[in-house]
Amino acid sequence: MRSLFGLLRKEALHIIRDKRTLTVLLLLPVIQVVIFGYAIRTDVDNVRLAVVDPAPDEMTLRLRSRFTAAAVFRTVAVLPNEAPLERLFQKGAAQAALIIEPRFAEHLARGIPARILIITDATDPNTGSTIQGYAERVVQQFEREVRANAGVLQIVPQARLRFNPTAESKNLFVPGLMAFILTIISSLMTAITITREKETGTMETLLVSPLRPWQIIVGKVAPYLALGFISIVGVLLEARLIFRVPIRGSLVLLLAEGLLFILVSLALGVLISARTSNQRVAMLGALVGTMLPTMILSGFIFPIESMPAVLRYLSNIIPARWFVVIARGIMLKGIGLGYLWQETAILVFMALFLLVVSTRSFSERLE
Repeated sequence: MRSLFGLLRKEALHIIRDKRTLTVLLLLPVIQVVIFGYAIRTDVDNVRLAVVDPAPDEMTLRLRSRFTAAAVFRTVAVLPNEAPLERLFQKGAAQAALIIEPRFAEHLARGIPARILIITDATDPNTGSTIQGYAERVVQQFEREVRANAGVLQIVPQARLRFNPTAESKNLFVPGLMAFILTIISSLMTAITITREKETGTMETLLVSPLRPWQIIVGKVAPYLALGFISIVGVLLEARLIFRVPIRGSLVLLLAEGLLFILVSLALGVLISARTSNQRVAMLGALVGTMLPTMILSGFIFPIESMPAVLRYLSNIIPARWFVVIARGIMLKGIGLGYLWQETAILVFMALFLLVVSTRSFSERLE
Protein backbone atom coordinates (compact mmCIF):
# COMPACT_ATOMS: atom_id res chain seq x y z
CA MET A 1 0.00 0.00 0.00
CA ARG A 2 2.86 2.37 0.77
CA SER A 3 4.26 1.78 -2.72
CA LEU A 4 0.83 2.43 -4.23
CA PHE A 5 0.44 5.71 -2.36
CA GLY A 6 3.92 6.70 -3.41
CA LEU A 7 3.08 6.02 -7.06
CA LEU A 8 -0.14 8.00 -6.79
CA ARG A 9 1.68 10.91 -5.16
CA LYS A 10 4.38 10.87 -7.83
CA GLU A 11 1.85 10.90 -10.68
CA ALA A 12 -0.22 13.65 -9.04
CA LEU A 13 2.86 15.82 -8.59
CA HIS A 14 3.86 15.18 -12.21
CA ILE A 15 0.46 16.39 -13.45
CA ILE A 16 0.50 19.44 -11.17
CA ARG A 17 3.99 20.45 -12.31
CA ASP A 18 3.05 20.06 -15.96
CA LYS A 19 0.97 23.23 -16.10
CA ARG A 20 -0.06 22.84 -19.72
CA THR A 21 -1.44 19.36 -19.15
CA LEU A 22 -3.23 20.48 -16.01
CA THR A 23 -4.74 23.47 -17.79
CA VAL A 24 -6.01 21.35 -20.67
CA LEU A 25 -7.44 18.71 -18.30
CA LEU A 26 -9.30 21.37 -16.32
CA LEU A 27 -10.59 23.33 -19.30
CA LEU A 28 -11.51 20.39 -21.54
CA PRO A 29 -14.72 19.39 -19.66
CA VAL A 30 -15.86 23.01 -19.52
CA ILE A 31 -15.24 23.54 -23.24
CA GLN A 32 -17.00 20.29 -24.11
CA VAL A 33 -20.12 21.11 -22.08
CA VAL A 34 -20.42 24.64 -23.50
CA ILE A 35 -19.84 23.67 -27.13
CA PHE A 36 -21.95 20.51 -27.03
CA GLY A 37 -24.75 22.27 -25.14
CA TYR A 38 -25.10 25.01 -27.74
CA ALA A 39 -24.12 23.13 -30.90
CA ILE A 40 -26.18 19.95 -30.52
CA ARG A 41 -29.59 21.01 -31.74
CA THR A 42 -32.21 19.15 -33.73
CA ASP A 43 -34.29 22.25 -34.49
CA VAL A 44 -33.63 24.34 -37.59
CA ASP A 45 -33.35 28.14 -37.68
CA ASN A 46 -32.30 30.84 -40.14
CA VAL A 47 -33.47 28.91 -43.20
CA ARG A 48 -32.49 30.77 -46.36
CA LEU A 49 -35.66 30.96 -48.47
CA ALA A 50 -35.99 32.02 -52.10
CA VAL A 51 -39.48 32.96 -53.31
CA VAL A 52 -40.60 32.71 -56.94
CA ASP A 53 -43.66 34.93 -57.39
CA PRO A 54 -44.26 35.57 -61.13
CA ALA A 55 -47.46 37.60 -60.58
CA PRO A 56 -47.49 39.29 -57.15
CA ASP A 57 -50.94 40.10 -55.79
CA GLU A 58 -52.57 40.54 -52.42
CA MET A 59 -52.79 36.81 -51.73
CA THR A 60 -49.19 36.01 -52.67
CA LEU A 61 -47.94 38.93 -50.60
CA ARG A 62 -49.93 37.66 -47.62
CA LEU A 63 -48.52 34.16 -48.08
CA ARG A 64 -44.97 35.52 -48.34
CA SER A 65 -45.50 37.56 -45.19
CA ARG A 66 -46.48 34.40 -43.32
CA PHE A 67 -43.10 32.89 -44.14
CA THR A 68 -41.37 36.11 -43.13
CA ALA A 69 -43.27 36.16 -39.84
CA ALA A 70 -42.22 32.60 -39.06
CA ALA A 71 -38.98 32.79 -37.08
CA VAL A 72 -37.59 29.81 -38.99
CA PHE A 73 -37.33 31.40 -42.44
CA ARG A 74 -35.27 34.29 -43.79
CA THR A 75 -36.12 35.43 -47.32
CA VAL A 76 -32.92 35.90 -49.35
CA ALA A 77 -34.40 36.44 -52.82
CA VAL A 78 -37.75 37.20 -54.51
CA LEU A 79 -37.64 36.11 -58.16
CA PRO A 80 -40.00 36.51 -61.14
CA ASN A 81 -39.15 33.04 -62.50
CA GLU A 82 -37.37 29.81 -61.62
CA ALA A 83 -34.25 30.32 -63.76
CA PRO A 84 -31.95 31.71 -61.00
CA LEU A 85 -32.94 29.02 -58.50
CA GLU A 86 -30.41 26.46 -59.70
CA ARG A 87 -27.50 28.80 -59.10
CA LEU A 88 -28.81 29.81 -55.66
CA PHE A 89 -29.09 26.17 -54.59
CA GLN A 90 -25.69 25.22 -55.97
CA LYS A 91 -24.00 28.16 -54.23
CA GLY A 92 -25.79 27.32 -50.98
CA ALA A 93 -27.36 30.79 -50.95
CA ALA A 94 -30.80 29.18 -50.65
CA GLN A 95 -31.83 26.13 -48.65
CA ALA A 96 -35.46 26.17 -49.73
CA ALA A 97 -37.61 27.71 -52.43
CA LEU A 98 -41.29 28.60 -52.47
CA ILE A 99 -42.67 28.65 -56.03
CA ILE A 100 -46.13 30.21 -56.38
CA GLU A 101 -48.03 29.52 -59.57
CA PRO A 102 -49.26 32.44 -61.73
CA ARG A 103 -52.89 33.59 -61.14
CA PHE A 104 -52.70 32.27 -57.57
CA ALA A 105 -55.37 34.65 -56.20
CA GLU A 106 -57.62 34.15 -59.23
CA HIS A 107 -57.63 30.39 -58.75
CA LEU A 108 -58.52 30.76 -55.10
CA ALA A 109 -61.35 33.17 -55.88
CA ARG A 110 -62.82 30.80 -58.48
CA GLY A 111 -62.56 27.75 -56.21
CA ILE A 112 -59.83 26.16 -58.33
CA PRO A 113 -57.04 24.47 -56.32
CA ALA A 114 -54.09 26.85 -56.17
CA ARG A 115 -50.73 25.12 -56.39
CA ILE A 116 -47.41 25.95 -54.83
CA LEU A 117 -44.15 24.03 -54.98
CA ILE A 118 -41.74 23.73 -52.05
CA ILE A 119 -38.18 22.75 -53.07
CA THR A 120 -35.69 21.87 -50.36
CA ASP A 121 -31.93 21.27 -50.41
CA ALA A 122 -31.64 17.72 -49.06
CA THR A 123 -27.86 17.34 -48.95
CA ASP A 124 -28.61 17.17 -45.23
CA PRO A 125 -31.73 14.97 -45.36
CA ASN A 126 -32.75 15.55 -41.74
CA THR A 127 -32.56 19.31 -42.11
CA GLY A 128 -34.25 19.16 -45.50
CA SER A 129 -37.17 17.12 -44.18
CA THR A 130 -37.52 19.46 -41.19
CA ILE A 131 -37.54 22.55 -43.44
CA GLN A 132 -40.12 20.92 -45.68
CA GLY A 133 -42.34 20.20 -42.68
CA TYR A 134 -42.04 23.80 -41.44
CA ALA A 135 -42.97 25.17 -44.87
CA GLU A 136 -46.00 22.90 -45.21
CA ARG A 137 -47.25 23.94 -41.77
CA VAL A 138 -46.97 27.62 -42.70
CA VAL A 139 -49.01 26.95 -45.86
CA GLN A 140 -51.61 24.98 -43.93
CA GLN A 141 -51.97 27.74 -41.36
CA PHE A 142 -52.35 30.34 -44.11
CA GLU A 143 -55.00 28.19 -45.82
CA ARG A 144 -57.02 27.91 -42.59
CA GLU A 145 -56.88 31.66 -42.02
CA VAL A 146 -58.00 32.49 -45.56
CA ARG A 147 -60.69 29.81 -45.56
CA ALA A 148 -62.19 31.23 -42.35
CA ASN A 149 -62.71 34.57 -44.12
CA ALA A 150 -63.33 33.60 -47.74
CA GLY A 151 -65.11 30.28 -47.51
CA VAL A 152 -64.20 27.15 -49.43
CA LEU A 153 -60.79 27.20 -51.10
CA GLN A 154 -57.91 24.82 -51.46
CA ILE A 155 -54.13 25.25 -51.61
CA VAL A 156 -52.26 22.22 -52.91
CA PRO A 157 -48.60 22.21 -51.78
CA GLN A 158 -46.18 19.95 -53.62
CA ALA A 159 -42.74 19.06 -52.26
CA ARG A 160 -39.48 18.18 -53.95
CA LEU A 161 -36.08 17.31 -52.49
CA ARG A 162 -32.97 18.44 -54.38
CA PHE A 163 -29.56 16.69 -54.61
CA ASN A 164 -30.63 13.81 -52.33
CA PRO A 165 -34.18 12.94 -53.39
CA THR A 166 -34.22 9.65 -51.49
CA ALA A 167 -33.20 11.49 -48.27
CA GLU A 168 -30.56 8.88 -47.41
CA SER A 169 -28.43 9.83 -44.43
CA LYS A 170 -25.35 8.05 -45.83
CA ASN A 171 -25.16 10.73 -48.51
CA LEU A 172 -24.77 13.24 -45.68
CA PHE A 173 -22.32 11.44 -43.43
CA VAL A 174 -19.90 9.84 -45.88
CA PRO A 175 -18.55 13.16 -47.26
CA GLY A 176 -18.25 14.46 -43.70
CA LEU A 177 -16.41 11.33 -42.62
CA MET A 178 -13.67 12.20 -45.08
CA ALA A 179 -12.92 15.38 -43.13
CA PHE A 180 -12.98 13.53 -39.80
CA ILE A 181 -10.71 10.68 -40.94
CA LEU A 182 -8.23 13.02 -42.62
CA THR A 183 -8.11 15.15 -39.46
CA ILE A 184 -7.20 12.11 -37.35
CA ILE A 185 -4.50 10.95 -39.77
CA SER A 186 -3.03 14.37 -40.44
CA SER A 187 -3.33 16.53 -37.32
CA LEU A 188 -3.48 14.02 -34.49
CA MET A 189 -0.90 11.52 -35.74
CA THR A 190 1.54 14.24 -36.84
CA ALA A 191 1.35 16.05 -33.49
CA ILE A 192 1.86 12.84 -31.49
CA THR A 193 4.64 11.47 -33.71
CA ILE A 194 6.79 14.60 -33.66
CA THR A 195 6.27 15.08 -29.92
CA ARG A 196 7.24 11.46 -29.26
CA GLU A 197 10.58 12.08 -30.97
CA LYS A 198 11.16 15.01 -28.63
CA GLU A 199 10.57 12.76 -25.63
CA THR A 200 12.78 9.95 -26.89
CA GLY A 201 15.59 12.33 -27.81
CA THR A 202 15.76 11.46 -31.51
CA MET A 203 14.94 15.05 -32.34
CA GLU A 204 18.35 16.06 -30.99
CA THR A 205 19.95 14.25 -33.92
CA LEU A 206 18.26 16.69 -36.25
CA LEU A 207 19.71 19.64 -34.35
CA VAL A 208 23.24 18.79 -35.45
CA SER A 209 22.26 18.00 -39.03
CA PRO A 210 22.57 20.57 -41.86
CA LEU A 211 18.80 20.39 -42.45
CA ARG A 212 16.79 23.57 -42.10
CA PRO A 213 13.51 23.66 -40.10
CA TRP A 214 11.30 23.64 -43.21
CA GLN A 215 13.23 20.65 -44.56
CA ILE A 216 12.71 18.78 -41.29
CA ILE A 217 9.00 19.55 -41.42
CA VAL A 218 8.75 18.34 -45.03
CA GLY A 219 10.53 15.13 -44.13
CA LYS A 220 8.21 14.52 -41.20
CA VAL A 221 4.89 15.31 -42.84
CA ALA A 222 5.43 14.00 -46.38
CA PRO A 223 4.64 10.37 -45.42
CA TYR A 224 1.39 11.52 -43.79
CA LEU A 225 0.51 13.48 -46.91
CA ALA A 226 0.85 10.27 -48.93
CA LEU A 227 -1.06 8.30 -46.30
CA GLY A 228 -3.84 10.87 -46.32
CA PHE A 229 -4.14 10.70 -50.09
CA ILE A 230 -4.43 6.91 -49.92
CA SER A 231 -7.13 7.35 -47.28
CA ILE A 232 -9.08 9.70 -49.56
CA VAL A 233 -8.99 7.16 -52.38
CA GLY A 234 -10.04 4.40 -49.98
CA VAL A 235 -12.96 6.41 -48.56
CA LEU A 236 -14.19 7.33 -52.04
CA LEU A 237 -14.02 3.71 -53.20
CA GLU A 238 -15.99 2.58 -50.15
CA ALA A 239 -18.49 5.41 -50.58
CA ARG A 240 -19.13 4.48 -54.21
CA LEU A 241 -18.91 0.68 -54.13
CA ILE A 242 -20.37 -0.10 -50.72
CA PHE A 243 -22.68 2.80 -49.81
CA ARG A 244 -23.55 3.86 -53.39
CA VAL A 245 -22.94 7.52 -52.60
CA PRO A 246 -22.94 9.45 -55.88
CA ILE A 247 -19.94 11.41 -57.12
CA ARG A 248 -21.61 13.80 -59.55
CA GLY A 249 -18.74 16.27 -59.86
CA SER A 250 -15.09 16.09 -60.86
CA LEU A 251 -13.16 13.31 -59.13
CA VAL A 252 -9.86 15.05 -59.90
CA LEU A 253 -11.08 18.26 -58.23
CA LEU A 254 -12.25 16.31 -55.20
CA LEU A 255 -8.85 14.61 -54.81
CA ALA A 256 -7.07 17.96 -55.21
CA GLU A 257 -9.28 19.57 -52.57
CA GLY A 258 -8.62 16.60 -50.29
CA LEU A 259 -4.86 17.09 -50.63
CA LEU A 260 -5.30 20.78 -49.81
CA PHE A 261 -7.26 19.92 -46.66
CA ILE A 262 -4.60 17.36 -45.66
CA LEU A 263 -1.96 20.07 -46.01
CA VAL A 264 -3.94 22.37 -43.71
CA SER A 265 -4.36 19.59 -41.14
CA LEU A 266 -0.68 18.63 -41.29
CA ALA A 267 0.38 22.24 -40.71
CA LEU A 268 -1.97 22.40 -37.73
CA GLY A 269 -0.50 19.17 -36.34
CA VAL A 270 3.06 20.53 -36.68
CA LEU A 271 2.00 23.73 -34.90
CA ILE A 272 0.52 21.73 -32.02
CA SER A 273 3.67 19.61 -31.72
CA ALA A 274 5.87 22.72 -31.77
CA ARG A 275 3.93 24.24 -28.90
CA THR A 276 3.82 21.11 -26.72
CA SER A 277 6.51 19.21 -24.88
CA ASN A 278 5.05 15.71 -24.48
CA GLN A 279 2.64 13.32 -26.13
CA ARG A 280 -0.04 13.74 -23.50
CA VAL A 281 -0.38 17.47 -24.05
CA ALA A 282 -0.09 17.02 -27.84
CA MET A 283 -2.91 14.47 -27.87
CA LEU A 284 -5.17 16.66 -25.74
CA GLY A 285 -4.30 19.71 -27.83
CA ALA A 286 -5.11 17.85 -31.05
CA LEU A 287 -8.34 16.57 -29.49
CA VAL A 288 -9.49 20.03 -28.45
CA GLY A 289 -8.11 21.89 -31.44
CA THR A 290 -9.01 19.56 -34.30
CA MET A 291 -11.15 16.51 -33.61
CA LEU A 292 -13.88 18.08 -31.46
CA PRO A 293 -14.32 21.14 -33.71
CA THR A 294 -14.41 18.87 -36.76
CA MET A 295 -17.13 16.75 -35.24
CA ILE A 296 -19.25 19.57 -33.80
CA LEU A 297 -18.63 22.83 -35.64
CA SER A 298 -18.01 21.71 -39.23
CA GLY A 299 -21.60 20.92 -40.18
CA PHE A 300 -20.58 17.26 -40.38
CA ILE A 301 -23.39 16.20 -38.01
CA PHE A 302 -25.15 19.31 -36.71
CA PRO A 303 -26.39 22.11 -39.01
CA ILE A 304 -24.40 25.30 -38.53
CA GLU A 305 -27.46 27.47 -39.25
CA SER A 306 -29.10 26.26 -36.03
CA MET A 307 -26.17 27.23 -33.80
CA PRO A 308 -25.91 30.50 -31.87
CA ALA A 309 -24.23 33.40 -33.66
CA VAL A 310 -21.02 33.00 -31.63
CA LEU A 311 -20.55 29.39 -32.70
CA ARG A 312 -21.48 30.18 -36.30
CA TYR A 313 -18.70 32.79 -36.42
CA LEU A 314 -16.32 30.43 -34.61
CA SER A 315 -16.97 27.71 -37.19
CA ASN A 316 -15.41 29.93 -39.86
CA ILE A 317 -11.92 29.19 -38.52
CA ILE A 318 -12.49 25.42 -38.60
CA PRO A 319 -10.87 24.03 -41.79
CA ALA A 320 -13.21 21.03 -41.87
CA ARG A 321 -16.23 23.33 -42.17
CA TRP A 322 -15.06 24.46 -45.62
CA PHE A 323 -13.94 21.01 -46.75
CA VAL A 324 -17.31 19.50 -45.83
CA VAL A 325 -19.03 22.10 -48.02
CA ILE A 326 -16.61 21.30 -50.85
CA ALA A 327 -17.00 17.51 -50.55
CA ARG A 328 -20.79 17.63 -50.43
CA GLY A 329 -20.91 20.15 -53.26
CA ILE A 330 -18.79 18.00 -55.57
CA MET A 331 -20.27 14.64 -54.60
CA LEU A 332 -23.96 15.48 -54.23
CA LYS A 333 -24.50 18.68 -56.23
CA GLY A 334 -21.96 18.07 -58.97
CA ILE A 335 -20.63 21.63 -58.84
CA GLY A 336 -17.12 22.71 -59.73
CA LEU A 337 -14.51 25.28 -58.82
CA GLY A 338 -16.66 28.07 -60.25
CA TYR A 339 -18.99 27.66 -57.27
CA LEU A 340 -16.42 26.48 -54.71
CA TRP A 341 -13.65 29.03 -55.32
CA GLN A 342 -14.38 30.91 -52.09
CA GLU A 343 -14.09 27.80 -49.88
CA THR A 344 -10.98 26.75 -51.78
CA ALA A 345 -9.38 30.18 -51.35
CA ILE A 346 -10.05 30.03 -47.60
CA LEU A 347 -8.33 26.64 -47.34
CA VAL A 348 -5.36 27.92 -49.37
CA PHE A 349 -5.03 30.91 -47.03
CA MET A 350 -5.27 28.64 -43.98
CA ALA A 351 -2.61 26.32 -45.40
CA LEU A 352 -0.17 29.16 -46.11
CA PHE A 353 -0.79 30.84 -42.76
CA LEU A 354 -0.42 27.64 -40.71
CA LEU A 355 2.66 26.54 -42.64
CA VAL A 356 4.40 29.86 -41.95
CA VAL A 357 3.42 29.91 -38.28
CA SER A 358 4.24 26.24 -37.68
CA THR A 359 7.63 26.56 -39.41
CA ARG A 360 8.56 29.56 -37.27
CA SER A 361 7.35 27.86 -34.08
CA PHE A 362 9.23 24.69 -34.94
CA SER A 363 12.38 26.72 -35.67
CA GLU A 364 12.13 28.48 -32.30
CA ARG A 365 11.78 25.16 -30.47
CA LEU A 366 14.77 23.70 -32.30
CA GLU A 367 16.87 26.72 -31.37
